[in-house]
Amino acid sequence: MARTRKGTSQSRLRKTAGESLLKPKCRITVLGIGGAGNNTISKLIENGITGVECVAINTDLRDLNFVNASRKILIGENVTRGLSAGGNPEIGRAAIEESKTHIESLLENVDVAFIIVGLGGGTGTGAAPIVADIAHRKGAVVVGVVTTPLRTEKIWTEHAVRALNDMQRTCDTVVVIDNNKLLERVSPLPMTEVFKLTDQVLANMIKNVVETLLSPSLINLDLADFKTILKKGGVAVVGMGESGEPNRAEEAVRNALRTPLLDADYVSAKGALIHVCGDSNMTIDEANRVGEIVTEMIGDNASVRWGARVNPSVEGVLRVTLVMTGVPPPNILSWLESKMSKLYDIESSFSEPEKSLPIELGLDQIENFEA
Repeated sequence: MARTRKGTSQSRLRKTAGESLLKPKCRITVLGIGGAGNNTISKLIENGITGVECVAINTDLRDLNFVNASRKILIGENVTRGLSAGGNPEIGRAAIEESKTHIESLLENVDVAFIIVGLGGGTGTGAAPIVADIAHRKGAVVVGVVTTPLRTEKIWTEHAVRALNDMQRTCDTVVVIDNNKLLERVSPLPMTEVFKLTDQVLANMIKNVVETLLSPSLINLDLADFKTILKKGGVAVVGMGESGEPNRAEEAVRNALRTPLLDADYVSAKGALIHVCGDSNMTIDEANRVGEIVTEMIGDNASVRWGARVNPSVEGVLRVTLVMTGVPPPNILSWLESKMSKLYDIESSFSEPEKSLPIELGLDQIENFEA
């Protein structure tokens, strides 16, 4: 069961005659940072997410004005004057440092913080790891939800790798969506439609998990279950599938396992979070079968938690959302790592402060050297 907060009246939690025991309130905040993160926040609001605070954070005042969010925060007013970070992560970092006190206040008493960011640009790339660190220090379970740049966006590759490294260190788990994988699946679509689809994928994943945590369900997933999986840490992948076939439980899981938007060895994942959604004819056996299949797929030592909700609007269909955590690092973002392997160690960098090397360079000899 989720923890209760200091000052909560115990009498509110006692079951009295004619009353049911109240479920402790889980406070969830979803923060979209930078342009891509803000777009996903707008999509969440459009999809009718409830019970959470959706916060848009940006350095660009003009873009912020067009975002649909529960709350909007302009950071770095002195640094950027509301004119964006110009694709420079250092400016994004300076902007969030300027506004850190406001973010710390925002994240007081938050149980779960989702931090959404498109890696490679300025505001989100620079600010998101710092926001994640603040949320972590405030005691929240921190879930980073990040998208990677396209291969054509080579100039952003180094920024993306460094930011992913920082997000891994400050988040309990980082869900990674590879836009290149998404583009492969929907290549006939215009680029603008691809990014809209990315926003929809992220919004669906977050909405499904949130609803399973907060809403009455056929099978409930509570905060303790959520923590068990997310505290496994590392990188996570998400897969979504549905089926209206007679064996729809098996087919929906297969479809979800075919669609992770990241090249990763999910079989070696350390944990799985499963959301099952079906019509009023969905049975406990069907929902349980989904959990069984995933458990068999990802290995004996993995932890699996799942929840199931009835939604009459999905008549005839069973939908499955999988979040598989603790994916082995050697299998993630291979194309990004190949670009940076000689320049940046994603696993060990920042582990200790820089030190001077005890090497005599012999500068006099170098200066006098002739080929």
